Amino acid sequence: MKILCCVLAFVLGVSDAVAANAPALEPFAVDWNGSPDSPASAAFLLDAPAGKDGFIRVADGHMVRPGKGRFRIWGVNATAKACLPSKNDAPQVAAQLARFGLNCVRFHFLDSVAPHGLIAAGGNDSQTLDPDSLDRLDFFIAQLKARGIYADLNLNVYRTYRAGDGVPDWELLGIGKGVTYFDPRLIALQKDYARKLLTHRNPYTGQAYGAEPAVALVELVNENSLVEAWIHGRLQGHNTHKDNGTWSDIPASYEQELTQLYNQWLAGHLTGEALAHLRQAAGVEQGPIPRLGPKEFDKASAERFGTEAEFYMDLERGFFQEMARFLRQDLGVHALLLATADHNHGKSGYPLLTATSLLDVVDGHDYWQHPKYLEDPATGKRKGFEIRNTPIVNDPAHSTVVELARSAVAGKPYTVSEINHPFPSEYACEGIPLLAAYAALQDWDGIFWYTLAHDDVTAASTRPLGHFDLAPDPVKMTQLAAGAILFQRADVRPATQVVGRSYAHPQVVESLRLSWKDGPFFTPGFPLTLPLVHGTRITSLAGEPNGKWDYTAPDPLRSDTGEITWQGAAAKQGLVVIDTARSQALIGFCQAHSDTATKNLAAQVQNSFCAITLSALDDQPIAHSARLLLTATGRVANSQQVWNAARTSLETWGKPPAQIEVIRGTITLRGLDGSSAATLQPLDGGGHPLGSGSTGVKTDRGWTFTIGERPSTQYVITVDY
Repeated sequence: MKILCCVLAFVLGVSDAVAANAPALEPFAVDWNGSPDSPASAAFLLDAPAGKDGFIRVADGHMVRPGKGRFRIWGVNATAKACLPSKNDAPQVAAQLARFGLNCVRFHFLDSVAPHGLIAAGGNDSQTLDPDSLDRLDFFIAQLKARGIYADLNLNVYRTYRAGDGVPDWELLGIGKGVTYFDPRLIALQKDYARKLLTHRNPYTGQAYGAEPAVALVELVNENSLVEAWIHGRLQGHNTHKDNGTWSDIPASYEQELTQLYNQWLAGHLTGEALAHLRQAAGVEQGPIPRLGPKEFDKASAERFGTEAEFYMDLERGFFQEMARFLRQDLGVHALLLATADHNHGKSGYPLLTATSLLDVVDGHDYWQHPKYLEDPATGKRKGFEIRNTPIVNDPAHSTVVELARSAVAGKPYTVSEINHPFPSEYACEGIPLLAAYAALQDWDGIFWYTLAHDDVTAASTRPLGHFDLAPDPVKMTQLAAGAILFQRADVRPATQVVGRSYAHPQVVESLRLSWKDGPFFTPGFPLTLPLVHGTRITSLAGEPNGKWDYTAPDPLRSDTGEITWQGAAAKQGLVVIDTARSQALIGFCQAHSDTATKNLAAQVQNSFCAITLSALDDQPIAHSARLLLTATGRVANSQQVWNAARTSLETWGKPPAQIEVIRGTITLRGLDGSSAATLQPLDGGGHPLGSGSTGVKTDRGWTFTIGERPSTQYVITVDY
């Protein structure tokens, strides 16, 4: 206890020191209502209209556009009401998304009640689509399509039920995670919703969504797994609350239904002898064989545990395959199909992946230090949150890159449809550029940042920053454009070596009983930092297991392409350096590594922690580029925001406008051979010129600029040759 207290005191002392020495924040709001034209626009990455070459397809394990080669998604979620902007706002939102280089929008929570979703409010059932909401969706998707932005339509996410739906215990069911896989009525309602949405003809494009080439993906269910529900004790039938939240146990009637299905499945899949052995293991001579609860897992035999796991895995496979058949054959849907995401890295995801990998695209979700929400024990209501508030650059082995890398399957496109570095982390500026680089190294197919907003996007600047909304965040929105350039253009090359991981089927099942300490790979002996050096894919979930791994972690961690280096983590002064021909970056404790530089970028800044990126805007190498995008970002906060003493939560959330830590110091561009002049232009929150530019000073080191004289997060550098 004494040691723990000393450590805690040290941490608090560091936090206090950081707070005392950190530069003051200055107002800097994102402008969603101005002109989308900007010298920093990344809209050149988009090829409008979306779908003009036909439907997105899969070739050689990756998404492709017919006749155009690879299609890499750099996208964003739109959640609930943000999916349905007014017709006045939709063109502006679409144009601004194009400016940030976003080429796909994931429509999330569409199955919420209007005006936040498509389900009509009022009435006795949830089976009617609201005409006004549907019209808003149609118009918005048409605006996106016109600018080269694709759509990802989510089906079952947050639907709740009413008396007229014919759903047993509808008032206790909530959103029914887990139950949606096996209850016939809920499956029928999912098909009915899919039919109404995907056969609906958008009057602004003239196409039904199932036949719309601008729809890249259709997702069946969101963060929903029977296996996961079983492992976490959410199939016990103990729920008696009407407002049961997202992650809750199922009502008793569904527990009984599931147990009956289990016994029917056993009778059809086990021999008489095997069934007798199972009865003996369960301690029942006759009647239904009970299902296991989490408290029984450790003592259960491999036979009993594995048999029940197989049952849930079989239900998941059957559900996904039947829904895919229904969408393809009955509804004529052409978009790529995605089952659900591997999203829980505290437990093995391999049993779920045996099912999700049967469809077109494999997917993952992850968040760096997701807020832990606290409840008042007296009322059960949320009373606050906690985060660790530590930087990812100091913990490479447990980074989001490592966690997400476990889910990619050889021969299948891999997307990450939810990812964020949630507010109010003081290190959030590291998240987007770091993941963009490593996603390119791993040769993944798509990233969707969560989330643009939950409400009206154009009013973002009038709302305080929240845990996940990107629209009002001047740091993350700036970085989205830089990340779009790096990732869509594949400025970081894919790893030269891809390490395969093969699992025997019993190993897949038993991975569910491994400790969280074996995460996120749940593959004993697999080196956690390998995905920061090489690529990795699952090659089989029913093959011969791997032996030992031939890998020694380099120090520093350098990708096998030589383009990304992760250094200083052991000393808690982590820095990720990206050094490619067209994009370069310094991410982390730049001041502690002031002598570190890329081939063309050197920085001397006053700020302890920041993310600085540099990318060519004209598809030339930086050394010959006439136009460059420079981003320099640090902390972001609400006005009047107040941290607690430990800097792990907020005592006062604060108000708009957003405030930024201005990155101050000098930037030097090296190796621009033959250049005769260079100017730097800071940009405002709408991406427009802020004041007059400044002329670089030419020295034997290169062109040097002073940054931070005005509050800004991005600059355009013009070079004359």
